[in-house]
Amino acid sequence: MAQKKSAVAYQVMWNRLISVVEEQAQALVRTAFSTSVREAGDLSAGVYDTHGRMLAQAVTGTPGHVNAMADAVAHFIRRIGRQNIMDGDVYITNDPWEGTGHLHDITMVTPSFHKGVLVGFFACTAHVVDIGGRGFGADAASVYEEGLYIPIMKFAVGGEVDQTLVRIIRGNVREPDQLIGDIFALTSCNEIGHRRLIDMMTEFDLDDLDGIATFILDNSRRATLERIAALPRTSATGEMTVDGFDKPITLKVKVSVHEDRIVSDFTGTSGVDKKGINCPLVYAKAYACYALKVAIAPEIPNNAASLAPFEIKAPEGTIVNAVHPAPVALRHIVGHFVPDAVYNAFDKIVPGLVPAEGAGCLCNFQVSLRPRTDAPAPADAVRSEVLTFNSGGSGARPEHDGLNATAFPSGVMTMPVEATEHAGPVIIWRKELRPDSGGAGQRRGGLGQFMEVGAREGHEFDIQAMFDRVDHAARGRRGGGEGASTTIVQDDGAKMNGKGKQFVAHGRKVMMAFPGGAGYGAAADRDPASVKRDLARGYISAQVAARDYGLSAAEIKAVETAIASGEDV
Repeated sequence: MAQKKSAVAYQVMWNRLISVVEEQAQALVRTAFSTSVREAGDLSAGVYDTHGRMLAQAVTGTPGHVNAMADAVAHFIRRIGRQNIMDGDVYITNDPWEGTGHLHDITMVTPSFHKGVLVGFFACTAHVVDIGGRGFGADAASVYEEGLYIPIMKFAVGGEVDQTLVRIIRGNVREPDQLIGDIFALTSCNEIGHRRLIDMMTEFDLDDLDGIATFILDNSRRATLERIAALPRTSATGEMTVDGFDKPITLKVKVSVHEDRIVSDFTGTSGVDKKGINCPLVYAKAYACYALKVAIAPEIPNNAASLAPFEIKAPEGTIVNAVHPAPVALRHIVGHFVPDAVYNAFDKIVPGLVPAEGAGCLCNFQVSLRPRTDAPAPADAVRSEVLTFNSGGSGARPEHDGLNATAFPSGVMTMPVEATEHAGPVIIWRKELRPDSGGAGQRRGGLGQFMEVGAREGHEFDIQAMFDRVDHAARGRRGGGEGASTTIVQDDGAKMNGKGKQFVAHGRKVMMAFPGGAGYGAAADRDPASVKRDLARGYISAQVAARDYGLSAAEIKAVETAIASGEDV
């Protein structure tokens, strides 16, 4: 029998577990077929004890996946049944309510056995480019239209893959090779995690993970509760309105700090929408917990115990607690605004801690390309699905400017043009920062970006727009200015909708401007040297430097002269 270990040994093992799941995640990045995984890091990976409690998560990945997946493994255990969990099994689902919020995320869970005994589980999630149905977009009226549903079930039994399930999946999606490749990549990364775990257990003479699990969860819970106990015992409300699909939606939240927990109650939030922007509670919970955790306990590792003191409540039928069969394909649009709503309340409890509002949801779009139909198409014209992840600016922080073209709260990376164009016959004609889009303030909001997209000769396409902040810009905090709004038009000036599938004829381009983050503090208090630096870098125009920050004509001329002569500003 393995002996009880010292606190020092457990700390070493804890660090090793984090390394194990990071290698698990990196294996997925290296082997995935989808550019959203390889280039943007839209994934999660973690290790769990035999009760389904998350012990460690990879740094690589998104809060929506990681924190939602924290609840998922318990569903797998319940659905499969402990008596049916065998060595060599692999389990799969894309259930929005027992996975990570929509059908386009595949979650795989693998039981880990050591010396013939179940010692834990590895789980991972990745966004896939297509799952059938209407495609990745908000146009569906129910989840049944949104694609193939895979209930929690066995993908492999005793190491043997269920080929019938593989054929069903292949027969219902537009990119079968890519999707099946991603599923095997998910399976492989869990296997990598399992091997590294067994190496660790052998090295430290462990028969099970009970001791290290207790050490991790007890210490994480204690540290988190200490941070909560130091906060004022009070409540505050926050509210924000965003575009929605065809009418605005409002998120309302009351944040209440208790001695041993923080409760976020979304009563009063708008109801379920007719289109697919609704958010299952598991996903809203993931981002509400994330928002508070990074505000008060960012350095405490993310696991079941450090998340437990953050309680999330929302009435069924609200847009943050949409129940089956509500359409939920773009649940990230609402989910990514949850942190800003929570911060609007929390800023009243602990002033000077949280950032101003940012772009919020990712500025994603998917292009469905096909040979042109208005005239004969060239022989090499093909059908293809290309998904690209992009970001507006993040909100300014109390002590720092907002980050340019950087996703918060999702944390995924903007996809390189080269990777996007490699995925199909799409052309990114323009991709650059958007001057003057960051809200003015003592701390400036992060810049959004311009993008122009078209297709190679001989192709037309549908674009699935997944944007917000067209009509509701990011709001500043403590006197900061608003960020710039989203715009989307075709190159002939035809206005396009911020959400939904829209046709783009052969030879046309779509021109997009993504939103900026809001400013923090009064613009009059910004350091003049920072204003001059922003002007020199092209982040702001001379007009904004004068109008919003009070830079004189002489100062502006001096900056322009320095730039022309190659001098530092």
